[in-house]
Amino acid sequence: MRFPWKSAIFLTVVVGGAVAAYKPIVDYLQERNRPKFRTDLTERGDITYVVNATGTVQPVLSVHIGSFVSGPIDKLYVDFNDEVEKDQLLAEIDPRLYKANVARDQAGLAISKANLMRTQARLQNAVNDEERALGLQKDNENFISQTELDQYKFSRMALEAELEVSKANIEQAQANLSNSTANLDYTEIRSTVDGIVIDKKIEPGQTLAAQFQTPELFIIAPDMRKEMHIFASVDEADIGLIREAQQAGQTVKFTIFAHPGELFEGEITQIRLSPTTTQTVVTYPVVVSTENKELKLLPGMTAEISFKIREQKDVIKVPNAALRYYPKREHVREEDRKILDGTEEKQASGEESGDSQPATVKAKGEEESRRRHVWVKEGDLLKAVEVTTGISDYQYTELTSGDLKESEEVVVGLKTK
Repeated sequence: MRFPWKSAIFLTVVVGGAVAAYKPIVDYLQERNRPKFRTDLTERGDITYVVNATGTVQPVLSVHIGSFVSGPIDKLYVDFNDEVEKDQLLAEIDPRLYKANVARDQAGLAISKANLMRTQARLQNAVNDEERALGLQKDNENFISQTELDQYKFSRMALEAELEVSKANIEQAQANLSNSTANLDYTEIRSTVDGIVIDKKIEPGQTLAAQFQTPELFIIAPDMRKEMHIFASVDEADIGLIREAQQAGQTVKFTIFAHPGELFEGEITQIRLSPTTTQTVVTYPVVVSTENKELKLLPGMTAEISFKIREQKDVIKVPNAALRYYPKREHVREEDRKILDGTEEKQASGEESGDSQPATVKAKGEEESRRRHVWVKEGDLLKAVEVTTGISDYQYTELTSGDLKESEEVVVGLKTK
């Protein structure tokens, strides 16, 4: 009889232990399977809406210095990065041929002047002969015939015409001399502006051929220390916002890879109406002006630009992750599941697609898209809070209406186990 009693006692202990452990085990399993939500807090503060773009630094003006005449480069006086002044001598082309042309045309001008003097002397002699003949005829008509008078007259007229030809020859010779002198002057390549040499495309001994196309010798950028331009390509979807920022006089902030950690400022000077289309993507060039006193901005540098569009101060801000979070149906309380059901139905049926919607519906849809839901914890489940959003930055979105307060906990995701 002792054995059955021992068995009964053992079974009683086992069953009692199982009953006693049941509730803790169930509580442990429930706690283990309960979803763990990641949360963040709403904040009160300032928020700035920006449009980001990439641009290239370029001088405001690039003056291309070329050669009007041909010949080998004889001397070179400047190099890359040299600062030059207007009319400063940059290079010289071998002037020997052009000096010879000047000497030839000077001699031609001297010959023309000598011919003029000779013609003037012959004309004066013809005039005197005609006057003497007329005097003899006046004394006695029989002393000289009319034929002889005509010869004197037409000789004088021919020499008068020859005198005009001699004067024209002098003008032609002077023009030839001016041309050859100008060509000689063009052998001296001079700067047309004050600036910095940002490109040099010649070396001493190089031969230039300017008969068909003007060779490009230097590129000089004036006023690089005063102002530089940044050319950014902005998507058509954002160009209206950029115009809004320009009209509001908003400043532009940008960074340069060459100076990490340093923030530069500029202003929008121009939105050019010359779109570029690349694989159906339309962009517009936007010109940003900035100072460059320390010459830190060099041509060709890449700038990461942030166009400040609007700014709101002292507003409640919701973390962007909370607006992006989309919970599972089983994690949401019963009365809010219709929000998920309605969204799922629209997405499945394609009702939210704007491809076939008229413009009025699309415009209204833009307003409706600012009505969102965020999720807050209510016990073990989530409760939906409808909000209306405003401008956004990279981390937060402005709350314009909705039942959320400052420092309120909102769900941004699920914790990984």
